[in-house]
Amino acid sequence: MSSGQFALLTQRRFAPFFGAQFLGAFNDNLFKTALVTVITFDAAAWTSLNVGLLNNLIAGLFILPFMLASATAGEMADKFDKARLMRSVKVLEILIMLVAAVGWYTHQLWVLVLAVVGMGLHSTLFGPVKHSYLPQHLDAGELVGGNGMVQMGTFVGILSGQLIGAGLVSWGAIGVHMIIWSTVLVAIFGLLFTLAVPATPAPVPELAISRNPFPEVLRNLRFAASRSDVFAAMLANSWFWFFGAIVLAQFPVYARDVLHGAPEIFAVLLTAFSLGIGAGSLMCERLSGGRLQLGLVPIGALGLTAFGIDLYLASLGPMPSLLIAQDLLIGEQFRILVDCLMLGMAGGIFVVPLFTLIQTRAERSHLSRIIGGMNILNALFMVVAALLAMVLLQAGLSVPEIFATTAMLNLAVLIALCLKQPEYPRALWTWLADFFGRPPLVK
Repeated sequence: MSSGQFALLTQRRFAPFFGAQFLGAFNDNLFKTALVTVITFDAAAWTSLNVGLLNNLIAGLFILPFMLASATAGEMADKFDKARLMRSVKVLEILIMLVAAVGWYTHQLWVLVLAVVGMGLHSTLFGPVKHSYLPQHLDAGELVGGNGMVQMGTFVGILSGQLIGAGLVSWGAIGVHMIIWSTVLVAIFGLLFTLAVPATPAPVPELAISRNPFPEVLRNLRFAASRSDVFAAMLANSWFWFFGAIVLAQFPVYARDVLHGAPEIFAVLLTAFSLGIGAGSLMCERLSGGRLQLGLVPIGALGLTAFGIDLYLASLGPMPSLLIAQDLLIGEQFRILVDCLMLGMAGGIFVVPLFTLIQTRAERSHLSRIIGGMNILNALFMVVAALLAMVLLQAGLSVPEIFATTAMLNLAVLIALCLKQPEYPRALWTWLADFFGRPPLVK
């Protein structure tokens, strides 16, 4: 693989920004996973409410700011210097984690839930900045690699935060103390990274922030829809979040009820999927030759369908009475682990070119606001995914059947995208001819 994208980690225009966004994703998931795990396994000490209801409420409250504040976040990222805005957001993160510390120490669940909303707001404000920062500092030939690095960092941050958050809770009171100080320290380190981010002038400093964000959402979406290629990429990106949300939400029950797995099986499946996304995102630079290559989008989509169906088929065979991690790593169920890894890899290949298209073709003066609008679409698609999963389960579908249904829906989405935007199948044909027809790269 070309070292071009990794060379960005040695440069000030990328490395501090990458560190800040990685730590933000890590901290979100460290705190949220720790809270959900504590509530799940020590419910009586915290609340008399139904644990399942409370866990879903926490997930919903984290997403809520994306729906309410993404439009304003996009306006702010277009109006203010992005480096200064990053620092302000990281100061906010430190304050939120201090509030969470009060909740942990005083054993007040409502304070911790308030901090969950705060971290959702932190992620909402950082999102448009994150994706509109890159085009101002990277050349066109670096955007694919830069986006691949960011997607890899985001999902590795999410994964490591989830695993460490759940792991620390198992240490009891000592683990909770480590969670408190870890989340505060990670937020402080995130702020320190942003201090090294170079100045990133606002594209529209005269922009007036709307007092009512909801009309602004519609204006942004209408503006994005005026460019059909940009709007199609936004919808396809939101579909990826739909696909990921509906599949990942089934993993705990799949690990327990279908695979008859020990507790670590869920962690292994989640790790495989997340590492797959990271690997697929990094592969995009090599597969595309460092330029925007829309032919990778159909390839990624076909991979999501193929490995989603194979995961269903692999789940039909006989399972041990108690599946352990060794069975997935070297046993007969290794196929399931490969399917989860390849699902993630296909997702990374699918989504990186979409981000690059939006960054390069959207009007630069509206880019942050367009990304804010896309974040709202992402949140809506994730809510619909949760509702659809509930409907399918109520209709009697098994978890593997939900995997297969989602994979077939994904194929329908790919067909619709190719019919609506013919440049995707044309780009695929061109890429295939170029990839298989050219001689091997020789250095």
